[in-house]
Amino acid sequence: SGGAGAGADGWVRAGLAELRARREELSGRIREEEEERGRLQGRLWALTQRLARTSESLARNLAARGELDRTIAETEAAYGKILESSQTLLDVLKGEIGNAGKASEPQSTSKEKEKQARGEKHS
Repeated sequence: SGGAGAGADGWVRAGLAELRARREELSGRIREEEEERGRLQGRLWALTQRLARTSESLARNLAARGELDRTIAETEAAYGKILESSQTLLDVLKGEIGNAGKASEPQSTSKEKEKQARGEKHS
């Protein structure tokens, strides 16, 4: 009966050794996964920082573009008004020049008529 006990003892020891080997294997996997998690967390932190910087830069650039869009629109509107005013001024000047020409024609015609009239009187 003592031999049976010794056999059981050997079996238990072998079983425990197998369990310890599995545990050691699992411990190795756990260490690897913890290291990988640490690397991933480091990359995640770096990416989060990059994301924040990029978002801030994007916000600044969008605001700057919006400001440029407003400036361009205001400048185009002002330039359009200047062109419109220039055209109006040109039209007024053309009109005045035309009127001045017409005004001088009747005067010379009336002077010629006066001369003719005087000439008729003299003859």
